[in-house]
Amino acid sequence: MLRGEAGIGKTALLDYLLDRAAGCRVGRAAGVESEMELAYAGVHQLCGPYLERIDQLPAPQRDALGTAFGLRSGHPPDRFLVGLAVLTLLSSVAHDLPLVCVVDDAQWLDQASTHMLEFVARRLRTEHVTMVFAVRESDADVAALAGLPELVVHGLTRRDAEELLDASVPGPLDEEVRDRILAESRGNPLALLELPQSLSAAELAFGAISAADATPLVHRLEQAFLRRLAPLPPQSRRLLLVAAAEPVGDAPLLWRALRRLGIRPEAAGAAEAAGLIELREHARFRHPLVRSAVYRSATPAERREVHGALADVTDPDVDPNRRAWHRAQAALNPDETVAAELERSAGRTLARGGVAAAAAFLEQSAALTPDPARRVRRALDGAQVKVHAGAFSDALALLSAAQTASLDDAARARIDRVRAAVSFATKGGNEALPQLLTAARRLEAVDARLARDTYLDALSAAMIAGRLASGPGARQVAEAVRTSPSPDTPRKGDALLEGLAVLFTDGYAQAAATSHRAVRAIAADELTLDETLRLSWLAAATAASLWDDASWDVLTRRHLEVIRRTGARSALPLALNTRSVVHLFGGDLASAASLVEETRSVSETTHSTSVPYGEIGLAAVRGDDEQADQLIRGCLADIVPRGEGAGVNMAQWARAVLCNGHGRYEEAATAARQAAADPRELGPPQWALAELVEAGAHGGQDRTAAAALEQLSAMTRASGTEWALGVEASRRALLRHGSIAEALHREAIERLGRTSVRVELARARLLYGEWLRREGRRADARVQLRTAHEALAAMGVEAFADRARRELLATGETVRKRTVEAAKELTSQETQIARLVGDGLTNPEIGAALFISPRTVEWHLRKIFTKLGVSSRRELRRPLSTSG
Repeated sequence: MLRGEAGIGKTALLDYLLDRAAGCRVGRAAGVESEMELAYAGVHQLCGPYLERIDQLPAPQRDALGTAFGLRSGHPPDRFLVGLAVLTLLSSVAHDLPLVCVVDDAQWLDQASTHMLEFVARRLRTEHVTMVFAVRESDADVAALAGLPELVVHGLTRRDAEELLDASVPGPLDEEVRDRILAESRGNPLALLELPQSLSAAELAFGAISAADATPLVHRLEQAFLRRLAPLPPQSRRLLLVAAAEPVGDAPLLWRALRRLGIRPEAAGAAEAAGLIELREHARFRHPLVRSAVYRSATPAERREVHGALADVTDPDVDPNRRAWHRAQAALNPDETVAAELERSAGRTLARGGVAAAAAFLEQSAALTPDPARRVRRALDGAQVKVHAGAFSDALALLSAAQTASLDDAARARIDRVRAAVSFATKGGNEALPQLLTAARRLEAVDARLARDTYLDALSAAMIAGRLASGPGARQVAEAVRTSPSPDTPRKGDALLEGLAVLFTDGYAQAAATSHRAVRAIAADELTLDETLRLSWLAAATAASLWDDASWDVLTRRHLEVIRRTGARSALPLALNTRSVVHLFGGDLASAASLVEETRSVSETTHSTSVPYGEIGLAAVRGDDEQADQLIRGCLADIVPRGEGAGVNMAQWARAVLCNGHGRYEEAATAARQAAADPRELGPPQWALAELVEAGAHGGQDRTAAAALEQLSAMTRASGTEWALGVEASRRALLRHGSIAEALHREAIERLGRTSVRVELARARLLYGEWLRREGRRADARVQLRTAHEALAAMGVEAFADRARRELLATGETVRKRTVEAAKELTSQETQIARLVGDGLTNPEIGAALFISPRTVEWHLRKIFTKLGVSSRRELRRPLSTSG
């Protein structure tokens, strides 16, 4: 990445690099200025010359690109799949010749394109592709590119600057003027070339520089370009304004607008001769500052006229969103027709996954709405979508604008609700919870449906705050829900809300039936985007606490899919974390590790402060003592001051799992007691009770184990799922003897075998095998312990696998070492690739599954073959099957 101030020489350096790139193909993408322009720039400009290669791509990438480019209708594309498609496309183009992909002025790219290109750039490990980004040093909009190798392009030295200035001025130059130009340009080559040209011969010779001493350099450069506009004919200047107002250089559209304005084609000659623009298949300005200078210099009336012409020549059926945007820029006064069109564009854009663009449409729609009440509603809708997009400061700005109007109680409550959502997303539940509870109570009298939605949000905040809530908590929210008016027409979230309210007032057993029905109904129904964002996490957490593995899987998978597809960035880290925990219980640690890695990348990109719960759980289930301990300590140090009680539950459950795996039962019991301090809280407290029973039974704390079993049993029997009853039977067996214990162990294995929680099934076999060995039944014990050991080792649950290995050794069986010890040296991604190869997937199919290119898969395979000592895909299956 090249970093430097505007005009400092990045573009010249790029051109030099491209000239030196002999034998390479070149793709070049210029930045654009607005998130509204995503559909017309970014991916299009980068990949336009290579679209004929799309047909050669695997179907998932081809479909993603087709939908993203508008080549076919369909569901909004998965942002990560679009990134993979572009990566595969570039890799395909570079198959014959190396490819240099240049993105100049990357700070002007829209947000979605920036993240897509960043996704690609971080995965160019083995491709014959080089990506070069050029950005402004002072621009803060390129945080997504942080961490890429970068070269800071500094200004020229004083001596070099003097030589360039002297060479660019043919006549005499006053020493005072010369020194001032050198000082103000600060070594910026563009400034040294352009500023002298903005001065007359008299000014250059005699030192009369016009005022604006404190004008920033960029504005001075714009003024320099404006000086070059002055001699142009009026029609040429109008042509430049039309080109500046049309954001992507669509030449056919530009010529149609010029004809409508009565501007003749000959007007282009003078503009091109002045070196300001190039008109070919696209309209390209010499420098982005030319465009901004032209647009800024026009009067508001001139801009409106140009945008009006562009709107008139834009086909409303083919490109209604761009037409709506131009109409908005052409509007002189508030106009309900245009505002409504913008609102419809927001709906279309949101359905296609453009959360940020939809928010911009709604923001503009609100500004053009004449009716005050409708204007406030659209501003609040825009603020809510801004929250989903992770643009929290923009959301607060819209709220401030809405507060300038006369507000009714409903509007004031909605403002409180959105402000609390910003607080919840940025600071956790402790600060947001009182605001949400107040807003919900205020809404009861004016909008009962929105009040119920707000109570759900308040319960989500209460779940996060948990035991560390500094004010009202889950019980206070639940009591308010139970006294609030019931809805006339029940909706998907109402039963979930009722179940949770009963949970925190009457208890788990009383709430189980209602909560089960609610969770399964939500899992079975199609949800809108708003319903998905509002209900999915809370419903998934409820499913986890009910031991409903099927609904938990559906809800977390769909939640993540919708968030990826729509670009709702604020919710993405939470969705990734929760989905990774599902994979942990299912024994798919490779998929969990992949999501953990993605969470890291997303958190860096979005500057999220979310705690890496998935990573903590992964390290604990793997049995990685050092990493897990470090992560848990860091987590607790972070979340306790923030008041995030749910994090304490998760961290202490993870510590209990870790310690039980290593046989440190006293430590496991201490951690499990802390995690299960309030068993009504969702998820980890229920799981922790099972860990406490095991730790107590194995550690000689029978009374502790019995008390924990009593609590656990009350919940698992109320739940009644195979997962719940299997866990209870497995733990109850630890406190029983003889045939009763054996029957319980067998029941546990049978029940858990009908679930997707494969780690718990393997642990149940381990517990049964340990019991059989203590009973002196070595042959029977070996069967269970061997099965447990193979399953746990295959899943990568190393601490429990080692516990099973030690038990096997105690039975007198020599545990066969893995066929290929090097399998331990495989990285998580190499392990995942190896398993997919074993499942028979091709390189393109593996790339599509893991969001990497087929060439990268091939590169990893060579390393895997070397580590495992095999030479073919068929040979690879044997060491995997024997080593896990």
